[in-house]
Amino acid sequence: MMISVIIPTFNRAAFVREALDSVLAQTCLPWEVIVVDDGSTDETAEIFSVESERVRYVRQDHAGVSAARNQGIRLARSDWLAFLDSDDVWLPAKLAAQTLFVAENPHLRVFQTEEIWLRNGRRLNPKKCHIKPNGYCFDRLLERCLVSPSAVMIHRSVFDLVGGFDESLPACEDYDLWLRIGCRYPIGLLNRPLVVKRGGHADQLSSTVPTLDLYRIQAIEKLLRSGILSEEQRAAAFGELARKCAIFGDGCRKRGNGAAASAVLALPETLARELRALSWPARKEEPPPRECLDENPAN
Repeated sequence: MMISVIIPTFNRAAFVREALDSVLAQTCLPWEVIVVDDGSTDETAEIFSVESERVRYVRQDHAGVSAARNQGIRLARSDWLAFLDSDDVWLPAKLAAQTLFVAENPHLRVFQTEEIWLRNGRRLNPKKCHIKPNGYCFDRLLERCLVSPSAVMIHRSVFDLVGGFDESLPACEDYDLWLRIGCRYPIGLLNRPLVVKRGGHADQLSSTVPTLDLYRIQAIEKLLRSGILSEEQRAAAFGELARKCAIFGDGCRKRGNGAAASAVLALPETLARELRALSWPARKEEPPPRECLDENPAN
């Protein structure tokens, strides 16, 4: 099984070498590793100044992590794609275990492993709400981001159908993608912690981008407008949209931003009226029986 590994990075010279080394230390090596440098201004380019047969270093103008991942997807030559954030590392058996998992579960086109979470060097234990999903779990994906880019492996055919990461979103681009995937595909779980997810540093998007819930709201709105959801999925999406809008609108009001509060609180009803006027039929086929559980932070 051929696997392409995609590592997006931006000004993470202190981390990216460890990330790459963890890939090259795999007991089952990937076909190729594509490091996409999103316009770093630190010493990242120097780290990759020596050419490698297995590692391709590609530099682009700074355009964000979604653009970097999408560039890696376009350049990849394998059918199976694995992603690794440049501040995370893999345990040596990750790709070997995932290769075996694919052989045992040939129906799956998307699956992830468990993780070890570290925040500022200290291990975190996941809460019940952070249990990773297994199977059809669209409703759980609406609640929060339950799939980790560093743990997931995706068949290229999935991107051919749902598209890549949304480059217009400054954050929550992974949440957006998992929704577009989860409404169509089961997401498998290899129940072994094979990724070390390192959080707590200052340049993480969750630390630098305010109002993350606003981008989750935008992702749900976009999905509802797409017309691809079943009736059950549409109902779940509207329910979660209303919940997120209520929380975000209340926060806007408390911060004295009444106009923003009014706009976001009115969104679910306004959107429902628009979609009724369009008379878009919901997707008729029902997803197979669900085998879902629950999510993920070290951010």
